Parts: sequence; C-alpha cells; structure tokens
Amino acid sequence: MKTIGIIGPESTGKTTLAQRLAQITRCHWEPELARDYVERLQRPYTEQDVQTIARHQIEREMLLREQMSASAFVFFDTETIITQVWMEHAYGYCPDFLSRHIQNHPMDMYLLCCPDITWEPDPVRENGHIREQLMKRYTDLVRKTNRPFAFIQGQGDERIHAALRAIGLADTGQIG
Repeated sequence: MKTIGIIGPESTGKTTLAQRLAQITRCHWEPELARDYVERLQRPYTEQDVQTIARHQIEREMLLREQMSASAFVFFDTETIITQVWMEHAYGYCPDFLSRHIQNHPMDMYLLCCPDITWEPDPVRENGHIREQLMKRYTDLVRKTNRPFAFIQGQGDERIHAALRAIGLADTGQIG
C-alpha cells in the first residue's frame, strides 16, 4: 500500500482532490476526521478535542495500513501533520504521542495543496487570513519526514493532473 497524505491550508481543495484521486485510481480515500468531529460538537472545540481527533486519525491510519493490499493507494484527506500544526497554532505545543507518530509513521508521499484557489468560508474554517503562513509550516514539517512531496497548484482539473503526475500515474489528459 502507498499512503498519500493530502495536506495544506483550509479551503485548498484537499477533499475534492482526495475524492477524485480515489475515483480515478479506484482506491480508498480516508475522509477528514476533524471536520466531522468539530461539526458534531455543540460547543467550541477544546485542546482535548484536538488530541482526541489526533488519536482517532492515528488509529484509523494504522488500521488501514494493516488492512489494505500492498498494491493499493490510500489517500488521506488531511492527516496528522495538519493536526500537529493545529495544536501548535492553537495551543503552542504538540503532544509527544502525535510528533512521535509522524516521525515513526510518515506517509509514503505528501501532496501539499497550495492556497492559490479562492478561500471559501464555512462554519468550521477559521484561518483564511494565514493560509500562506500555515502552508510554510506544513512544508517545513513535510521536509523533516524525508519523504517525497509535491506542491499541487492550479485551478480545477489542473490540480488533478498535477497530483496524478506527482504520484507517478500516467496522465492521459482525460479526467472523467
């Protein structure tokens, strides 16, 4: 199995990219856990909530690593690097269990969605004004993993084509 972490600031097309890549490759995509968790809360999220999200992400990732076939891709719509940056930004630190997981179990590859598309506000997004700053933090952390990564830029299908090339799949130019 080849794990692909799709990360980047809010409102950069991560979910759309993950879904489309999974559809095109007929492989699995893992939805963003944080969004669903925070949307279900009837109160503002807390530091403990973010740690709970991180633990759920780690559990789900490890389960998929065990279950998926060796030849399959798994596309993670956000993953623990985003949660690390979230913890550092919101609370000024990253829990040891989270940084250890990222160090010991990095993705096979990262696709970093650039903030070159229009910000779309929604009830759980809160950092549209610092997307470039967050992008730098994600990039710095990805570089520390010593894993391959690619910046995904452009509008619409340009992003899909760039991602397909980055993961080493032939890009026929026809995305259906």
